[in-house]
Amino acid sequence: MRVPRAVRPLRHPAYRWLAGNLVGSMLAEGLWVVALVWQVVALGGGPVELSVVSGALAAGTLLTALPGGVLADRVPQRRILVLVGVLQAGAVGAVAVLSLTGLLGLPALVVAAAAVGVAGGLLFPAYSALVPRLVPAGELQAVNGLEGMLRPVLVSAVGPALAGVVVAAAGPGPAMVAVAVSAAAALGCAVGLPRTTTAAPAAGAGAPSALADLREGFRYMVRTRWLLVTLLFASLMVLVVLGPMEVLVPFAIKDRAGGGPTEHAVVLAMFGVGGAVGSLLAGSLRLPRRYLTAMISMWALGCVPMVVFGLATSLVPMAAAALVVGALFNAPQVVWGTLLQRRVPPVLLGRVSSLDFFVSLAFMPVSMALAGPASVVVGLTPVFLVAGLGPVLVGAVALALGRLGPDELAHPLEVAGPATAAVTGPEGVSSPSGP
Repeated sequence: MRVPRAVRPLRHPAYRWLAGNLVGSMLAEGLWVVALVWQVVALGGGPVELSVVSGALAAGTLLTALPGGVLADRVPQRRILVLVGVLQAGAVGAVAVLSLTGLLGLPALVVAAAAVGVAGGLLFPAYSALVPRLVPAGELQAVNGLEGMLRPVLVSAVGPALAGVVVAAAGPGPAMVAVAVSAAAALGCAVGLPRTTTAAPAAGAGAPSALADLREGFRYMVRTRWLLVTLLFASLMVLVVLGPMEVLVPFAIKDRAGGGPTEHAVVLAMFGVGGAVGSLLAGSLRLPRRYLTAMISMWALGCVPMVVFGLATSLVPMAAAALVVGALFNAPQVVWGTLLQRRVPPVLLGRVSSLDFFVSLAFMPVSMALAGPASVVVGLTPVFLVAGLGPVLVGAVALALGRLGPDELAHPLEVAGPATAAVTGPEGVSSPSGP
């Protein structure tokens, strides 16, 4: 029997441990999304307080994203994943204990969220740099499709659904326990990763400093047009979309549709279903010839249904909007992951992944911090109108001024592989790989 393309990477024992780590981390993230919202509500908070907690998580992520990329290229990624598991399980475990004992306050929740954010900033570049070491280059699209399918299912469907049931039945404290257990499972899988396959190039005598490594990654980003244009677009999109999506959607469900934890979980589940379908298709079908144009267009148009959350007064249109947003957000993410793994030199992949994470999410704390107060001042509807329509304008400008067409036609992903030879860079400067 032929093995389906999307699950072929699981044939590799080392990748199975890594996939287990990812599943545990993503399930914890999905549980956390709902548990956090209703923990804040249980403490008497609203959109402003949720913005503070979410902003602390975002700030922690950005604080460690760039150092995390340097670490991922210099030390064994397994060690980083173990550290991430310890931080996540420890921080959320402490919140769970305090919540169950009635001692939890907003300051402690802010500190824990910041710790979870720090762990997230370390996780992404280490994981991204490790994947190409564990599976053949020809299976990277399948890996990204599999992971792209699992992420929305676990983060936006299974995790929130479980958390919604637990919160409705027993309160946010037990839901936080579930988050901690899932993070501990991810830690166990990280410990199980083979030591011999996770070592990054060592920083031996005479090796460049960490700061020099970071400068090298930054120079590559600035000189590589397709990378810089996409990241600048993503950073502006995040500024207008992420805060309303993460902070205000629960309150749109609560205040406009009369919903609670269960309805919140339903909307997130629909986002997850859409994301899973989009990722599965993107991981299974032939990559688009105009892959850069397709990515930016899908991300921009995928924001438009956010308008529904500012206009609808019932759950059904909100759930339908979440389905479309999930599909159009996650499908291009599969293409983007494959693009980075195939066109970025392996020795720079950890740093470029961290710069991807950092630059594209640079406005994440600002977006989350402003979303709550903005909704109080102008209301939910104007905020969601900007979130839905603003990225379309930004995407059109990026495609018009970025001049990405010649590059994507000259470098088709279907025939590209990991580059290792030094060639002339985009500005005539010698670089480890062609952009």
